[in-house]
Amino acid sequence: MAEKSKNNGGGEAAAAVRVLVTGGTGLVGSAIRQVVTEEEQQQKPQRLQEQWFFVGSSECDLTDLEQTRALFRRVRPTHVVNLAAMVGGLFHNLRHNLQFFVKNLAICQNVLQCCHETDVERCVSCLSTCIFPDKTPYPIDETMVHNGPPHDSNFGYSYAKRMIDVLNRGYAQEHNRKYTSAVPCNVFGPHDNFNLENAHVVPALIHKCFLAKRDGGPLVVAGSGKPLRQFIYSLDLGRLFVWAIREYEDVEPIILSVDPSDEVAITDVVTAIVKAMQFKGEVIFDTTKADGQYKKTSSNAKLRARLADFEFTPFERAIAESVQWFEANYEKARK
Repeated sequence: MAEKSKNNGGGEAAAAVRVLVTGGTGLVGSAIRQVVTEEEQQQKPQRLQEQWFFVGSSECDLTDLEQTRALFRRVRPTHVVNLAAMVGGLFHNLRHNLQFFVKNLAICQNVLQCCHETDVERCVSCLSTCIFPDKTPYPIDETMVHNGPPHDSNFGYSYAKRMIDVLNRGYAQEHNRKYTSAVPCNVFGPHDNFNLENAHVVPALIHKCFLAKRDGGPLVVAGSGKPLRQFIYSLDLGRLFVWAIREYEDVEPIILSVDPSDEVAITDVVTAIVKAMQFKGEVIFDTTKADGQYKKTSSNAKLRARLADFEFTPFERAIAESVQWFEANYEKARK
């Protein structure tokens, strides 16, 4: 059975809202679980009308329509946060674009079809800022998703994720469904994938720095360190997804990102990790490795118009907490 975050309002029968979180055991799903658990402990009235179900890939293969239908019959969700995806870092994407396209397209088609078949009221699917066109004016905003081809390095993942927006608009036009999508910038935090071959940049660097410190070697960083990125802490993103599934009703996507002024270079990421881990060794930037897209600055003006006072965790503190979690959970962390 899907893992549940129970409410204190009288058990399953009392829950007016049943929220299914696919990809619920990963980075963002774990953050959402922490957010709603804290709300439950605080006895927040809205939270006590909800029951949350967190499902990981080991429980249901969402590329299989019949397995997806069986999951929806079992959970009977009224709302869905669709985080499920095949994801990976730059070099994993470069090698497997076809696989990224086929699997992610199947997941989004199956989840949204089952939402429609079971009369789910609201679905928020997770996209990524890497889906935006490679050649585009900055900052990027929600209107630009389909304005040109994405970067060649991850075209498979990007085109599959763009299709979620197409499907959302189709379900709205033909069936008046309120299915939408959220577009986070680069996310990191506890429960991330720290695999050296296919992780995103922050967890990969945390793991590399850990090994360099343990083994007494240099920290070798792929690329020049010059590319710029916006990074959001997973717990901040968890809070924003909880807000979105409750309050955001537009079919058009919404970017969930830190402010453009909070963009940092990869060199800044390395510096923050080295500081948090108290690494004293040599840092080498391997410029024979590709940098990927130089920048993809996104505007969060649409988010700020709705949540003007939302406070993001300071970057260095978020890095320090992520490093602390990895060091404390090294044996069981995904790597």
